Amino acid sequence: MAQAKNDILMDIHDRPTPLHWFGLSLQHLFAMFGSTVLVPILVGLNPGIALFSSGVGTLLYILITRGKIPAYMSSSFSFIVPMVALMKTLGYPSIAQGTIAVGLVYLITALIVSFVGSDWIDKALPPIVVGPIVIVIGLSLAGTAAKDATMNGSHYDLKFFIVALITALITILLNMYLKGFGSQVAILLGIIAGYLVAVMFNLVDFTPVLKTPWFKAPNFEVPFVNYDPKFYGQAILSLAPIAFVTMTEHMGHIMVLDGLTHRNFFKNPGLKKTLAGDGTASIVAGLIGGPPITSYGENIGVMAITKIYSVWVLGGTAVLAMIFGFIGKLSALIQSIPSPVIGGISFLLFGVIASSGLRILIDNQVDFNQKRNLMIGSLILVIGIGNAYLQIGTYQFSGLAVATVLGIVLNLILPQKAASEK
Repeated sequence: MAQAKNDILMDIHDRPTPLHWFGLSLQHLFAMFGSTVLVPILVGLNPGIALFSSGVGTLLYILITRGKIPAYMSSSFSFIVPMVALMKTLGYPSIAQGTIAVGLVYLITALIVSFVGSDWIDKALPPIVVGPIVIVIGLSLAGTAAKDATMNGSHYDLKFFIVALITALITILLNMYLKGFGSQVAILLGIIAGYLVAVMFNLVDFTPVLKTPWFKAPNFEVPFVNYDPKFYGQAILSLAPIAFVTMTEHMGHIMVLDGLTHRNFFKNPGLKKTLAGDGTASIVAGLIGGPPITSYGENIGVMAITKIYSVWVLGGTAVLAMIFGFIGKLSALIQSIPSPVIGGISFLLFGVIASSGLRILIDNQVDFNQKRNLMIGSLILVIGIGNAYLQIGTYQFSGLAVATVLGIVLNLILPQKAASEK
């Protein structure tokens, strides 16, 4: 362990001084802030609730994993496609039920892992399934990004497109030329820069910001308090299957943390604990008005740069996020971001998600000369990107959910080689 300590400035259970704690926690908050608030903006949820639920979710995760894993939990981009559709048709109560279902999938998986281990997850979700699904998550949102960047109501607006392109180009330059922590907050800085450009183009309405008080509780969406819940089978079957995709991301983050901290979190506290923590975070988010939650790579990047892996710092970040959720003017300011700025950031963000799927295929050397891989990948891509949804009666399941289930099934039943390849 002596060698490991050489590249760790602050280990998992080390407590920083109060001033140091605040500075480090603030760094992590900025790293996750841009992505965390972008999810609710795209879906139409309250950014303050997303911040608050990410903080609560992180504290629960730390508690369930017994304070042994320095990870931050926040809004997941993987669920945006069905959430946008559900928000337009059935409203937030359906998203809440789907979010809770996602958490239950994690808890059920954690229970299975505790009895039979986790090898079956790798068999059900190999790179040929996960890679194309991640590509679908990114590319199926391309139309939304383009609409945000070009359409002012029902008509095309060149001014919108110019602002979107400037926002995207500034964010690219920030990503390319900033180093260290600056590169980790490039999305946040890109949003701020795009916002300022939009102000110069007179596209920002500050009236709601001026009218909103500094301190205001988010408009929590609590079942039986704010709405009477009913069964939304469509929402459950649209969101729940995607949980298996985010599980692979979850395990990937744990592997990275294993390497950084020179530990084996799969053994201690164990995958069943980490999955249970992730699932519980999503269930709580669904009960208060937030989106599904998962671990964040941005915060892992901050830890890799600073060499500080203290869970106390991540816990401090969670507390700050909860406090920020009650700053009314901040939520109003976030909601005042005009659509071309969101569109410009989305050009990059959705593209990066899709490119991450390509990287999964490349890193794992998936051979598309094999018919098995070609068939699985092709079906997932076209059904998912084209949103070939399944409708049975009043229930509608998104193309992404259908593609996910079909990809898993095909992977399990298709032979390794086609008859013509033997």
